[in-house]
Amino acid sequence: MKDSEINTGKLLLVGIGNNGRGDDGLGWKFLDHFRELTGDQIELEYRYQLQVEDAELISHYETVVFIDASHQQLQEGFEVRQCEAGNHYYFSSHLQSPEAILYLAQVIFNKSPKAYTLAISGVNWELTTSISETAASNLHCAMIFFEHAFLPAIVPFFKAHNMGNKSKSKWIVS
Repeated sequence: MKDSEINTGKLLLVGIGNNGRGDDGLGWKFLDHFRELTGDQIELEYRYQLQVEDAELISHYETVVFIDASHQQLQEGFEVRQCEAGNHYYFSSHLQSPEAILYLAQVIFNKSPKAYTLAISGVNWELTTSISETAASNLHCAMIFFEHAFLPAIVPFFKAHNMGNKSKSKWIVS
């Protein structure tokens, strides 16, 4: 891919987490579900944590969604927020926020993809490869919402194929 090439109409899903730490693996489990459903319109990336180098990756997409587990017990079990570029990054750290990655993409590559975060509530952070029942229920709700309401609203391919629900969801927080 050329430096300036954009994957027009494609969506990048970045699952963040660690599937060896219980509910911290929710971001990866979310991607696992969509791996078989996505075809050519959605690309998936698994990350333990975001790093400075991810700014280059996201600079090639029009739309990016960062999916991660949350310690907060969100009202619906998950929450989607629009994500804006921050005015910061952590120079010497491998731990970067989605806002910092957007900022770096803007500053270094002059690219500003539309971005969202999807937080899914978890309760168990112990060393295990399974997720809690609470997290599994929250994950299921997030996947249904994402597939039937969110995707058709933001990805032209899904909108053109009348997939999902056409109503604006109460779960998107701007």
